[in-house]
Amino acid sequence: MPPCANRRHRGVVRLAAEMRALRCAFALAAVAALPGCGEDDDRVNRERPAAAINVTAAIIDGRIVVSPDTFGAGLIRLIVTNQTDSEQAVTLETEEVGGSSGGITQTSDPIGPASTTTLEADVREGDYAIHTADGDIRPASVKVGAPRRSAQDELLQP
Repeated sequence: MPPCANRRHRGVVRLAAEMRALRCAFALAAVAALPGCGEDDDRVNRERPAAAINVTAAIIDGRIVVSPDTFGAGLIRLIVTNQTDSEQAVTLETEEVGGSSGGITQTSDPIGPASTTTLEADVREGDYAIHTADGDIRPASVKVGAPRRSAQDELLQP
């Protein structure tokens, strides 16, 4: 190899090494700048609400049966099955009269015979009734206690 080619080769190798070092320096600077991106001193880490629970109810034998009938305040999914021969709609409402804050009244869509529906509600502490418009079906009572624990540290929560 001629002597000038060897010098050229060393110059190219040196230039390539300098370019790699420069790229590494830029990459390190970019990584160091990342923690500052989007930082907001006003961020508040609020607790998650309690995880929703399923409460089941069945309209059967002239009454409404609920399980569980006692639980803590928070989001519930009331899953109702109609085991009668006629269409029914279920109403979940607070049993407070003249309370300091407005109560809850939620009514499901009509449930056909041998069908099921779901009603979601965010219930607070107090007594609730679950009933239908049919006077021959005895309503159920539900007692809601203190708010349930936060789902903050529970895995696989939405």
